[in-house]
Amino acid sequence: MPTQVALLKPTLQQPAAIAELLKDKTLDDASALTAQIFALLRDLIITVKLYPGQLISEKEVAETLQASKTPVREAMIRLQGIGLVSIVPKSGTYVTPIQITRYMEACFIRLQLEIGAVRRAASQQNSWDSILKMESILRQQAAALEANEKLAFFRLDEALHKAFFEAAGIAGVWDVVKDSQADVYRIRHLKRMHNIQRRGAVLQEHKAIVAAIRGGSADAAEQAMLDHIGSLEQEVEELASHADLLNFIEVLNNSAKPKNRLTRRVG
Repeated sequence: MPTQVALLKPTLQQPAAIAELLKDKTLDDASALTAQIFALLRDLIITVKLYPGQLISEKEVAETLQASKTPVREAMIRLQGIGLVSIVPKSGTYVTPIQITRYMEACFIRLQLEIGAVRRAASQQNSWDSILKMESILRQQAAALEANEKLAFFRLDEALHKAFFEAAGIAGVWDVVKDSQADVYRIRHLKRMHNIQRRGAVLQEHKAIVAAIRGGSADAAEQAMLDHIGSLEQEVEELASHADLLNFIEVLNNSAKPKNRLTRRVG
């Protein structure tokens, strides 16, 4: 599966302060504050607006969002649970380094669980509502691709993969997959920065998966998912072919200088 090679190398900017990143964000009192703060911080980390090793001050987050420290602390604990931050006693909370080994493990988890999901979805008598939902997402992805809306395309990608698990009747398993993908999301974002993209191919692969589910063929759904995600060996080869990306991750991991000695190895 060919990828586009970057013509221009991205440059590493000085990391923005957490208060600056959150200054335009507001919380909805009608929804759980912990979940909202978790989602805001998670998004900043997986889009690499918060750098590996960067300190996240609970006090600064609470003051900027006009929230108490309790939901902020609870959100930090949830972030630590999915591997995005490390809470160091008497020091602070730091964004974790990006690790290739953790990335490969996440790819393996995703491949195995998603193959199981699409096989199950194809084997069941899915309601038209499930099929129509997936086809609607495909149309929205096509529109996002046409408009070059990269973030929208990514969010629709997540929505479609979640829909596979819903169609399989195991919606809760998607949460397991999503929570394991911390470094997958960060490296995917860095690939976009390096113009390593295959969104047109992704859309066609998504269509093949949905067609197989609609047609009721578990074997075709599995093959379409494997063609889409690729084997672990293919992922290793693909990463190894982008030395600039790996070097950029190494620089990024060492860009912030926390007081504690967080591991900064790439893999």
